[in-house]
Amino acid sequence: MPSKRYKQALALVDASKSYPLNSAVEVLAKFPKAKFNESVDVAFKLGVDPKQSDQMVRGTVPLPHGTGKVVRVLVFSKPGAAAEAARAAGAEHVGFEDLIKKCNEGWADFDIAVATPEAMTEVRKLGKVLGPRGLMPNPKTGTVTEDTAKAVREVKAGRVEFKIDKAGNVHVAVGKANFPAVQLQENARAVIDAVVKSRPASVRGVFVRSCTLSLTMSPPVRLDLKEFGAN
Repeated sequence: MPSKRYKQALALVDASKSYPLNSAVEVLAKFPKAKFNESVDVAFKLGVDPKQSDQMVRGTVPLPHGTGKVVRVLVFSKPGAAAEAARAAGAEHVGFEDLIKKCNEGWADFDIAVATPEAMTEVRKLGKVLGPRGLMPNPKTGTVTEDTAKAVREVKAGRVEFKIDKAGNVHVAVGKANFPAVQLQENARAVIDAVVKSRPASVRGVFVRSCTLSLTMSPPVRLDLKEFGAN
């Protein structure tokens, strides 16, 4: 059963309407407040076939105002310049064989993993452990790199990854409920622009079937994407 707060929020949304981004953010601000600082999420339903490799939608985008979340970064690197640079940039965990062993044993006390290309020869073997958790370093998202310091700084500053799931959906956190409206709009705009521009060349017909904005515990607010040139 929906909670009383959810029902109150639902009454503030016109389900038959698609809202411009600024109006959607205003609607979220009117929702009854939860007892914690909720995340603000953008969700997409895409007109792609996730089973087709040429219709994969994946990428990263820097959020102008960050996510509001403290990002814990692990860097797989052999001792040397890349490891020292990662530590200096603020990585919480830096190591190689010791961290690989811990991950194999089930430890995952981090949010993002970065690896040097050299380290990936061994880190690749963690695919079955880190892959299902979405923690596997990947060159396409900038998390396999010699420039570990740059990667650490970017993810801590608010670079987020987006990727379709098996149902063709994409979910991205774009901030917290206590962010000023203009910051939520600018963060959401950055993500929507990035996803719209990631349309695979092989996709025919409508690419973004729907897009909504919501809080962790709220009903979704459907967005009007005309301003983004979607489809």
